[in-house]
Amino acid sequence: MNNVKKITDGIFWIGGSDRRLARFENIFPIPEGVSYNSYFIDDEKTAVFDTADITVADQYIENLKTALNGRKLDYLVVLHMEPDHCSLIDKVTALFPEVTVVGGKQTFVFMEQFFPESKDYNKLEVKEGDSLSTGAHTFNFVSAPMVHWPEVLFAYDATTKALLSADAFGTFGALDGGIFADEYDFEKQFLDSSRRYYANIVGKYGVQVQAVLKKAAGLDIQLILPLHGPVWRKDLNVILEKYQKWSTYQSESDGVIVVYGSLYGHTASAAEKVASSMRDKGALDVKVYDVSGTDVSYLIGEVWRAKKIVLMCPTYNGGIYPPMEAFINDMIALGVQNRTFALAQNGTWAPVTGKMMSEKLTNLKNVNILENVLTIKSALGTKDLEALDSFTDAICKA
Repeated sequence: MNNVKKITDGIFWIGGSDRRLARFENIFPIPEGVSYNSYFIDDEKTAVFDTADITVADQYIENLKTALNGRKLDYLVVLHMEPDHCSLIDKVTALFPEVTVVGGKQTFVFMEQFFPESKDYNKLEVKEGDSLSTGAHTFNFVSAPMVHWPEVLFAYDATTKALLSADAFGTFGALDGGIFADEYDFEKQFLDSSRRYYANIVGKYGVQVQAVLKKAAGLDIQLILPLHGPVWRKDLNVILEKYQKWSTYQSESDGVIVVYGSLYGHTASAAEKVASSMRDKGALDVKVYDVSGTDVSYLIGEVWRAKKIVLMCPTYNGGIYPPMEAFINDMIALGVQNRTFALAQNGTWAPVTGKMMSEKLTNLKNVNILENVLTIKSALGTKDLEALDSFTDAICKA
């Protein structure tokens, strides 16, 4: 059954949702599923902006045929060449061999890498400042390199004031019948997924996101149409303000996350005590995570949310506990900034991870690494309570 949804005059959603995929990019768990958005323009000339992932091919093609209602497809506009959005280019061009494929110079380089036959497509190459008219709609192209691939374009429709934003402003999460953000309680149903999506996939490219946000500030935007997640038609400032914070590496709260590694439960017990001590001192936003049992993408999402990060790590083979080291390496790879770190180390005969973690964290920009390191030998005991009190004091006051 087709599932075509009207967004505004002449623009329709023809995407699909995938609730079977276990991991996005085969890395990030998505128990909430994911949507693949594609947009159909019903005008004097017809157009489609991006296709979808192969997993929703049947639904997508049915939607497209329904939207066309027997008409030919004039333009296939490719804003982003990542396979979750471009996988059906070959199927669409096979159905409509006379279609003109629109994209940037690098778009077509990537296209031939994925689809060698695309060298024979009818092509229209565009760049920033160029426009495409379909009749009543005129789409102006905006370059958005490294948000989060180098070929990315945005398109702004001067008629409806809609910004087609590629992967920007997207989120994990299948759509439950509604396509608009205001049809959901966004904060409860999508915010954590949106933050986790941004932090893990786009997070490294804050400078590039800032550049695009500055361009967008000069446009009268009334609709945001991303390639994942719901469409924004109301309260656009909600997502725009989040992107402003996320792309400048500013935390959303003064919260604390306590991330521990524990072989046999002793560091885990100490982490609970640290969290309890901070609560007793008035810290209301404290979350505790087992680094071995929590997928690192969720931890990264929490790093983007919270201001303070407590890392509690045992020595393992003379080094940092491997899951903790992987978490720190991910923070370095994604360019985390503007955070306060507190470190605790545990070791029966060689508690040395405080220094090791501190050395790795110095690769991050503008971070505060507290000098007070909590050292535990095997298990936290009454002898350690004064040191623990001093440790949590320093975190709360930081």
